[in-house]
Amino acid sequence: MDNWTSLLKADPTPWLLEPDGSTELAEVNPSVRYFTLTDLLERPPSDAEVRQAEAAIMASEPVQKILDAQYPDGYWIKPGIGYSPKYRATIWQVLFLADLGATRTSQIEKACEHVFEHAQRPDGAFIANKGERGAVICLNGNLLRSLLWFGYGDDPRVQRGLDWLAARVNGHEGFCCHYNKQLPCAWGAVKALSAFAALPERERPPAVQEAIGRGVEFLLSHDLVKADYPSGHGGVSPLWFRFGFPLTYVSNILETLLVLARLGHGRNPFLAGAIEFMLSKQDKEGRWSLEYSPAKTWARFGQKGQPSRWVTLNALRVLKVLASPTRFGL
Repeated sequence: MDNWTSLLKADPTPWLLEPDGSTELAEVNPSVRYFTLTDLLERPPSDAEVRQAEAAIMASEPVQKILDAQYPDGYWIKPGIGYSPKYRATIWQVLFLADLGATRTSQIEKACEHVFEHAQRPDGAFIANKGERGAVICLNGNLLRSLLWFGYGDDPRVQRGLDWLAARVNGHEGFCCHYNKQLPCAWGAVKALSAFAALPERERPPAVQEAIGRGVEFLLSHDLVKADYPSGHGGVSPLWFRFGFPLTYVSNILETLLVLARLGHGRNPFLAGAIEFMLSKQDKEGRWSLEYSPAKTWARFGQKGQPSRWVTLNALRVLKVLASPTRFGL
């Protein structure tokens, strides 16, 4: 391991690696074990422990609870676009399953096909509703990142989606969103960049590269700790400062740091305050607590106010990328 561990008050990786059933039920998740082995310890896919952890993900409680609620035709709650109700409709389950590291099975393929059929316009944009403003940047970034995780990178429908998102970012609207009263949205910028970051650098066309540049420029044009981005709601959302999992359309300082780091900008001196803010939240055992988690989900992802394997994993991912600029294809 690299010297990024020197920034920790203690090493939490043994805690992240604890196998299923060893500790409190709410936080046990083989997904965390898998990502700790691969992202932090750099174990190869052929490693026996990696294979074991990966196989256990699909049988884990969060994944099973989500899949148990799925209808045979691939949707949750009701057929259609699948954005509402939050956070039990179809689109959200595709996002959550990708976050959990689920593998592409027939059930997940049915869910993705349902999204393609009912929630994507001919121009490639994914929509939250059929209205003129149904295509929002955060939704498209989230879905594209999730579909890339499930191996749809060569699918022409995903390619159209990426083309639409890049064109939207590079056009006159940029990151503006009607939910933010037509002002540029930092949450949307982070979600768009997360999708682009999921593409290997060699596979990013010029339009995507341009969109990445615009997104990075926008996010770095403000102090992440002050978060004085344009707001149509009278100030900064307190969720920007709360670390959580999963994040839905919400973003925060931690996710922003991780996305920027994965795109090769984590060492920008302008981020020093944000990294210090992140480090200030660790406890004496080098763990981070769950400060936010969406309500009304099929599965639980931890207990708010308690140490979170997911949040700790993401904080360590940030530190790992900063210490290893060759990681994630950089």
